[in-house]
Amino acid sequence: MLEAGSRAPDFTLPDQNGEMHSLKDYRGQKVILYFYPKDNTSGCTRQACGFAERYPQIREKGAVVLGVSRDSVKSHKSFGEKYGLPFTILSDPERTVIEAYDVWKEKKNYGKVSMGIVRTTYLIDENGVIVKAMDKVKAADNPQQMLEELS
Repeated sequence: MLEAGSRAPDFTLPDQNGEMHSLKDYRGQKVILYFYPKDNTSGCTRQACGFAERYPQIREKGAVVLGVSRDSVKSHKSFGEKYGLPFTILSDPERTVIEAYDVWKEKKNYGKVSMGIVRTTYLIDENGVIVKAMDKVKAADNPQQMLEELS
């Protein structure tokens, strides 16, 4: 996991509509950058809907939310539409950004070991510096935690 105080790696990825987004596009705003394992799973849906519910308050505090997973643009589009997500979700099937942010890790699930995305959230300031790094976050609690970090 990247440390607070370090520069957030820049990236360019497609969103749920196929439009490209770079971290540098968000300079001057705080960015909640969260990595999640898979669209339409219970934890990931809970986390995304939690961010959606708090999005007006997050915007009031001068921040945006960007979600990242390995899912395709098409999967993100249906996920975003199904739950009315008002923020951007980015597709990283090649794991370029996922690995740059050090969230591709060995995971254990029911005794089985595999590689995957460890649910991680970064708060990046207006200048592109990581001010908060949280790994192994609880999907249901993370959106409220991040809203409080903005206060």
